[in-house]
Amino acid sequence: MSDPLYLSAVILAMTGATFLTRLLPFLLFRNRAEHPLLNYLGRYLPAAIMTILVLYSLQGVDLFVPPFGARELVGALVTLALHRWRANPLLSIFGGTACYMAMIQTGTLA
Repeated sequence: MSDPLYLSAVILAMTGATFLTRLLPFLLFRNRAEHPLLNYLGRYLPAAIMTILVLYSLQGVDLFVPPFGARELVGALVTLALHRWRANPLLSIFGGTACYMAMIQTGTLA
């Protein structure tokens, strides 16, 4: 399966598919910038996606076994506090992740 021609064809097909999926919305909706559905999705979809990601990341937390999800809660609160303070998504994500990983590595709140 490591034939260079096969790998090149796969990479080319993936590149084309990625390019098309990025280009199609611009081609299809170029004259409909004020469409009500697009305005609705643009307004509510980011918050919905973030909510789903937070719930998904917390699905494995067992609230009946010590530390009762304390590390996850602290990490989420640090992320929220950093985002409220600076409104910088990268700072919030990296800061909350660093806090959570530091607690995991050092055994804090275990």
